Amino acid sequence: MKIPFISTPDKPLIASTQDKVPVADIVDNLIIYKSGGASLVLESTSLNFGLLSTIEQEAVIAAYAALLNSFTFPVQITVRSQRKDISNYIKFLGEAESKIKNPKLAIIMRDYKSFIVDAIRKKNVLSKKFYIIIPFTPYELGATKSFIATAKRGGSLPFPKSYVVNKARITLYPKRDHLMRQAGRLSIILRQLKNEELIELLYYTYNPTPPPKSEEFEALRKAEANMYKK
Repeated sequence: MKIPFISTPDKPLIASTQDKVPVADIVDNLIIYKSGGASLVLESTSLNFGLLSTIEQEAVIAAYAALLNSFTFPVQITVRSQRKDISNYIKFLGEAESKIKNPKLAIIMRDYKSFIVDAIRKKNVLSKKFYIIIPFTPYELGATKSFIATAKRGGSLPFPKSYVVNKARITLYPKRDHLMRQAGRLSIILRQLKNEELIELLYYTYNPTPPPKSEEFEALRKAEANMYKK
């Protein structure tokens, strides 16, 4: 007799977490979804609005308003924040300090390293990246194709991948070029992510890197204290 709730199933669980991931493949710098849709990802540079003059700020606001009013298609704006690993930067400062001959400059360098280490221990240092995703839905394939995609949702692609890629190119590339032109008026550069970059982006989205360990910062602090003793 089986005990409810804690009895083992009669059949082994063979479901994979990959079944929950909507991505089917990455082809020609496009993300292809299992539903038959696709998307194009643009990485954006940033703009320090606060450092601009009043006239420049007004020009940026007007250009941004023109960008919003020019939208005739949906887009998704994603901001990705990650804790920044500055261990290489600390190592670089240590190497630079060893090359300093002037004792006073060496003291300034040690103070600067100590400031960086203390700042990181007290507050997280984050790096931000901005992305604009332009989607391509299965409904843009045509009535028949979109119906097949809806009926076979959750499985493999319901029609040839080459067909999806060609239709996505025709639809997405003009939208991409339009956004790049409009972003140029804002002094912002948009760049389409390539296959390798898309793979890396999706990997770290579904497998976020663990934050730096506190022991690393403690080791840096002890190393800094030893420098002062010298």
